[in-house]
Amino acid sequence: MKFVSWNVNGLRAVCGKGFAEIFTALDADFFCLQETKLQAGQLDLAFLGYQSYWNYADKKGYSGTAVYTRHEPFSVQNGIGMDEFDHEGRVITLEMPDFFLVNVYTPNSQDGLKRLDWRMAWEDAFRSYLQGLCARKGVIVCGDMNVAHEEIDLKNPATNHFNAGFSDEEREKFGTLLATGFRDSWRDAHPGEARYSWWSYRMAARERNVGWRIDYFLVSDLLAPHISGTDIRNDIFGSDHCPVVLEMDFPHV
Repeated sequence: MKFVSWNVNGLRAVCGKGFAEIFTALDADFFCLQETKLQAGQLDLAFLGYQSYWNYADKKGYSGTAVYTRHEPFSVQNGIGMDEFDHEGRVITLEMPDFFLVNVYTPNSQDGLKRLDWRMAWEDAFRSYLQGLCARKGVIVCGDMNVAHEEIDLKNPATNHFNAGFSDEEREKFGTLLATGFRDSWRDAHPGEARYSWWSYRMAARERNVGWRIDYFLVSDLLAPHISGTDIRNDIFGSDHCPVVLEMDFPHV
């Protein structure tokens, strides 16, 4: 079973850059999108054999998540059930027979870490939400989590130490989440490899591969034995992020 996650930084924009062809070529069972920047009715994008589920931000042209799936979910939930965090379209959860799939677009702490306090509250609430799911069955979390966990996860750690995405506070929260029973699937499989999933549009960062790894598939310990492959598709363009991939081997699928 193949999972793809991609922050498209505006789905309408990436549709003009070959999104349909990329979607078809990746041939995923679940294709999760972040930062769709859509409102309901603004884009009719269907793919044969897939159902789609959407969570739109209240604010127009901002945030938003979506999931395309070949498999009928038991249930779909938008948000984490806390009103203060559920107006930006940041989370979709699909309940499947063997797992929960959680697609997340974690809030950015912004320049000068001016939204860090809200981000820290979000982290605690989101972790609590995931723990509730884990009490019921295995969980797969994917998306742009807006943090480079370790120094190997970005090109220039020394000069970014106090910047959004690499602050001590954000990295500590990510470590706390892992400690509750999740595996960073790509890092576990590639412990010494520096590969990135996001590059700034400034200063030809992607051409120089001055990037960050901030897009993840986290897999709960219960499901970790079923991981069969991981990838970061930095050969695919169209956004300032690239798709990340997880493959799982479930015996009856």
